[in-house]
Amino acid sequence: MDEAAVASLRHHFDVHAHASLVDEPERLRALLADAHALIVRNRTQVSAALLDGAPGLSVVGRLGVGLDNIALDACKERGVQVFPATGANAAAVAEYVIAATLILLRGAYGSSAEVARGLWPRAALSNGREAAGGTMAVIGFGGIGRLVARLARGIGMRVVGYDPQIAADAPCWQETGACGMTFDDALRAADVVTVHVPLVESTHNLIGAAQLALLKPHAVLINTARGGVIDERALAAALTHGRLGGAALDVFVDEPLKAGSPLEGVPNLLLTPHIAGLTMQSNERVSTLVAARVTEALLASEPEITTTR
Repeated sequence: MDEAAVASLRHHFDVHAHASLVDEPERLRALLADAHALIVRNRTQVSAALLDGAPGLSVVGRLGVGLDNIALDACKERGVQVFPATGANAAAVAEYVIAATLILLRGAYGSSAEVARGLWPRAALSNGREAAGGTMAVIGFGGIGRLVARLARGIGMRVVGYDPQIAADAPCWQETGACGMTFDDALRAADVVTVHVPLVESTHNLIGAAQLALLKPHAVLINTARGGVIDERALAAALTHGRLGGAALDVFVDEPLKAGSPLEGVPNLLLTPHIAGLTMQSNERVSTLVAARVTEALLASEPEITTTR
């Protein structure tokens, strides 16, 4: 959490800010026994059991937008408000998607060591693809998906999208220059597929072997949403057997990946450790937003807990 945001919380409250707490469950539980608010990223599991050990808790702040690590029903039952950092890291994620798109399509940025040794793989790297004129399919057309669509249009791509929660005549399609389609049609049309959906029962393995088979052999797939939305074994098989042009994954079923992961050693695959939404600027925005919302909620509901500084 950005230090300035932590300092703003300390102006009003007693604050325990330790990144290591996620790996110290006993210490975390001890601190929660007297806590009024909890702020987490994605690794801390805010379960019903954890909430049971925090009788004074009234607020959970989420330094990010995904809420699958927070038991929302349990929070609601206990009157605990949940504040995600909606929109604060959208620019970082959208830029990551565009960067991954260009890297995967061009296929020319992994040769530095060879060139430095005096090799000259010019012929092998001369068949990259341009993004301009290609089609990007945005699966999940919320705030991040719409920003991705705008950036993709800015580099000359056609954008199609799929989101079962958004009507075909919703203004967002026209505003972003995207064309709403069915899920299968969007996959068939795409040179690039980017996924922006939450991990819920209906999206688990949303893109598996059957869906990968609909993609063009040169298409690339990018997931910055949640691990579990894409079937990792099916993706590994498609890349290994040349049925897909490439992929970039920032999220995984297991984080960190376990030894023997099906993704290990797979060609044309970029892996990053769940950092698509993390930049210096986005961390400041996320931290500031969550700190402000938590402060406002606590002072409004429980002004007596304020510590005079």
